[in-house]
Amino acid sequence: MESYKIWVSGPAWAALFAVSGAAYGQTPDVSGTYWATEYRAKIQLVGGGELPLTAAGKEAYEKNIAGIKDGSLTDNARKYCVPDGLPRVLATPYPFEIIQAPPGQVTIVYELNHQIRVIAMDKPMPPEKELITFPFYNGHSVGRFEGDTLVVETAGFNEKTFVDATGAPHTDEMRTTERIKRISPTQLEDVITIHDPMYYSRDWQARFVYTLRNDVRLEDYVCGEPHRDISGVAGVRRP
Repeated sequence: MESYKIWVSGPAWAALFAVSGAAYGQTPDVSGTYWATEYRAKIQLVGGGELPLTAAGKEAYEKNIAGIKDGSLTDNARKYCVPDGLPRVLATPYPFEIIQAPPGQVTIVYELNHQIRVIAMDKPMPPEKELITFPFYNGHSVGRFEGDTLVVETAGFNEKTFVDATGAPHTDEMRTTERIKRISPTQLEDVITIHDPMYYSRDWQARFVYTLRNDVRLEDYVCGEPHRDISGVAGVRRP
């Protein structure tokens, strides 16, 4: 218990280790509990502008928007608590925790829907046959450290999720690359690149920034029940 108090009391030291450790060949420390200070239902592109949809992507997006509006399409992530998928889960207004364990793995636990992402470190992406046969909501992820940055590549998604809360679409051919790093003693950045040529005419990026909150404990999340107060997150719609 005492060691835990020491660890929580030194976020600046932990961030310094994450950077300086990488310079000396040690594994950077990106572990901790994080919480966004801003929420946007519609994903924001790095550099601004609208999603670079192809004709097929635009048709799929319009169909999703219409379906959500008239009730013929269900947002299962909110109604049934299935995983949000990437990149939507990165926009969560609830806290999440990054755990650099067990050995050879980084585990990310999200309070929202109790989602768990498993990132296999320094291993190749599973073969294409496995990705096609066993598609996941959050895909199959492999990672590596490049200096102070955790680089996560993900593929093998199913088509049951949206890119964001407005219904932006993706195909099962989507591949993502995240670059995750500490940008200050108390802030974590995740820049994700989306590659999905059937629905998007070019690769595009979105950026998310979170505040280190090791004073916070993840709580239960159950669809249809009241949850923690997230009104302090800018952009959250008030009831």
